[in-house]
Amino acid sequence: MVPKHSFLQEFSSCSFPTVPKGFYDKVEEGSIILKKAPKFSFYKEGIEVDDEGTSLETDLVILATGFDGEKKLKDIFLSKIFQDSVLGSSNAAVPLYRLAISFPFWIKILEFIKQNKMTNILVTLSFRECIHPRIPQLAVIGFSEAASNLYASELRCRWLAELLVGTFKTPSIKEMEKDATKWDRYMKQYAGPYYRKACIAGIHIWHNDQLCKDMGWNPKRKKGFFAELFEPYGPIDYVSS
Repeated sequence: MVPKHSFLQEFSSCSFPTVPKGFYDKVEEGSIILKKAPKFSFYKEGIEVDDEGTSLETDLVILATGFDGEKKLKDIFLSKIFQDSVLGSSNAAVPLYRLAISFPFWIKILEFIKQNKMTNILVTLSFRECIHPRIPQLAVIGFSEAASNLYASELRCRWLAELLVGTFKTPSIKEMEKDATKWDRYMKQYAGPYYRKACIAGIHIWHNDQLCKDMGWNPKRKKGFFAELFEPYGPIDYVSS
């Protein structure tokens, strides 16, 4: 079960596991058995690992198959155009940005795509990891992960609320896509083959700084010079200014 990727790639792509206390102790004593099994089947007493031809007597089987977040994102839409746009190109990070574009109605973007012959183009960029530059009236909170998803999502929800009440306005589509390109380069550099997985774990504080600046908040949340340098940041630091 030793991973083939580096710790840096694991952390930068939010691929690190979280297990309960004593989990690996149970693995060592044999009460929890970890198996990679591309093929398996059940029998009366447990599970058969087809590739190994072995049978395991078990009380409980956990199928740790994960989930397909990209498919869930795609299935939000009925339109093939938006399904392709929201996922972007397969050789770029999944595109979600922090700001929305200014089209007030879905029909306007459909007309824009048609007029500019963009039917077969896949938009590959996103802004602030939660809003797509070319898909209006849509925000996705939680797809882009962090070491603490609740912590990250709470601040993004506040950012979105400030956007909706008019605290700040959106930049141009071109500016949003330029910003999102930086995230794509970052993910490819540090997450390696896992760049498609949206994750801010390696630069969470910097990401929060961008959200604070958008909302007109001071990104330096600590009280005092040395506190800013040495104290860790957490959710309590981002209470309303």
